[in-house]
Amino acid sequence: MILIDAQGLRACRPHRPLFDDVSLTLSDGDRIGVVGLNGCGKSTLLRMVSGDLEPEAGVVRRGRNARIGVLAQLPVLPKGSVREAVGEGWRGEAMLDRLGMSGLLDSPTNELSGGQQKRVALAALLVGEWEALILDEPTNHLDLDAIAYLEDWLANYSGGLLLVTHDRHVLDRVTNKVLEIDRGRAYLHVPAGWNEGSGYAAYLAARIEREEQAATAEQTRKNLARHELAWLRRGAQARSTKPKARVDAAKALIERRPDGAARSGELGLSMGSQRLGSKGIELHDVGFSWPAAVNAHDNQGTVVLKAFDHMLEPGDRLGIVGPNGAGKSTLLDLIAQRLQPTTGNIELGRTVKVGYYDQLGRDLDITQRVREAVAGDKGAPSLEDIGLMRQFWFDGDAQFAPISTLSGGERRRLQLLVTLVEQPNVLLLDEPTNDLDLDTLRALEEFLDDWPGIVVVVSHDRVFLDRTVTEVLALDGAGGAALVRGGVAGWLAQRSQSSATIAPAERGKLSQKPLQKAAPPAPAASSAKQTAPKSPSTLRRLLTAAERTLAQANDAQTALSAQLAAAGTDHQLLARVSAELAAAQTTIASAEEAWLKLAGEAELQGLVVE
Repeated sequence: MILIDAQGLRACRPHRPLFDDVSLTLSDGDRIGVVGLNGCGKSTLLRMVSGDLEPEAGVVRRGRNARIGVLAQLPVLPKGSVREAVGEGWRGEAMLDRLGMSGLLDSPTNELSGGQQKRVALAALLVGEWEALILDEPTNHLDLDAIAYLEDWLANYSGGLLLVTHDRHVLDRVTNKVLEIDRGRAYLHVPAGWNEGSGYAAYLAARIEREEQAATAEQTRKNLARHELAWLRRGAQARSTKPKARVDAAKALIERRPDGAARSGELGLSMGSQRLGSKGIELHDVGFSWPAAVNAHDNQGTVVLKAFDHMLEPGDRLGIVGPNGAGKSTLLDLIAQRLQPTTGNIELGRTVKVGYYDQLGRDLDITQRVREAVAGDKGAPSLEDIGLMRQFWFDGDAQFAPISTLSGGERRRLQLLVTLVEQPNVLLLDEPTNDLDLDTLRALEEFLDDWPGIVVVVSHDRVFLDRTVTEVLALDGAGGAALVRGGVAGWLAQRSQSSATIAPAERGKLSQKPLQKAAPPAPAASSAKQTAPKSPSTLRRLLTAAERTLAQANDAQTALSAQLAAAGTDHQLLARVSAELAAAQTTIASAEEAWLKLAGEAELQGLVVE
């Protein structure tokens, strides 16, 4: 059954088009993820398909009597309490509990933060009955528990699903098709067969193939152009005998250019950082409580963090996880000295310079233009500032765009630029993946791989955490904080086991796939020769070194193969290069074996390895 049929849709922004002639059909069982660069029009497309926005061209048709639920990027809730917004009864309360809102059932909806409003809107949607769901960034503002639940729920949902999300884990698990918007055009990616992977995997494979085909086509065009140019230059005396049609075709071939890149160059994150000395950041008996409310019975206020110690040293990569409201952002505010601890103290090394990438965008004034935000107190941007804006894909008119007109992802990218331009040596990243497109996420992950300073990350994105942190500090929501073995996967396993043990029966009824209690860990072997497992940070370091060795060996093999091909009949050179090539191949085999062994250990600890 066709639920939504959209044909020939077009949308524009001031001074530039977003997309043109985009079509999609959503039927029962379709799970379509929509991907593309920030500002390409993903949210605009969803608004058109949902009926919230009239397309500039094209038409949207809905199946007869099809009930379609919509989660907007910025939802608007009705007046009243949270309980009333979701619906009375145990189903609404249980869904709110699943999404981390059980403590705010009677709160007025107009007093909620933007993230809380989105969770309430999502809860109201999931307890309803719909033939199709249209969801714009549903995982934003959810904690890891809630995302795991939502992922299971969507994986078992039988209706049609149209989804915009940056969460690669959700895309891979939930979608069976991916609609990619690239330079104003749409490409639908579908796995070759039912067992050929997800829609996300099909998108990645097709994108690589399209880029390779474009490169091949451009090389073919250049070769043909050279041939035609030589033909055109064969002498003016013969020009009159050349067919005019071929002359025109040759000129058109020579003048034709390939499509411009969606973005110019790589994201320019490497701006350097100030040198960090031997002392980083030390937390001594740090605790925090919000002040007691007026006339409140609890004169001590609300305890967010009980006293604990932790040291952040140069090169540390710390992830902070925990349920919503556990104090993750509060801890970052304490480290950044936006808040002062209620107990204990925080010592910063003399050379520490903190850069705070805040999920709320507090550093951006939406009344400014992009260039004004980057220039800061200088008033007008310098030539270096203009170059940096280009590195961050703010070219031409985009530098003069009011921040209020930027998409959510473009604002986050601008905020990242404003954070890094100060050259910090400690980076505090609060939900850095919210609204960033997949290309920007990969660039940020690669940048953090080699960045020499301290990184502290609060994120709900499992893939991002696995790729960027080596230690995980878990906040339990009752003030406790403790390092967790096994990283994010280890923490989720603990949470799943605890949830399966104490969850009420009604909670199980909500899930379309019942939660399974995690199996207890196998007892440790008693052999005296058993090797102690490596820590996540050690594994990360060894894997990085193994990958570097493997890359160097492959580069050496490529260079030697080229030398061998060019050696001609020089037997001495052939013998020497052949011996070096054999040694390089042996090095590759050893490096691959070492990498595979380390990768196996990493997977046992729940680390993501590619």
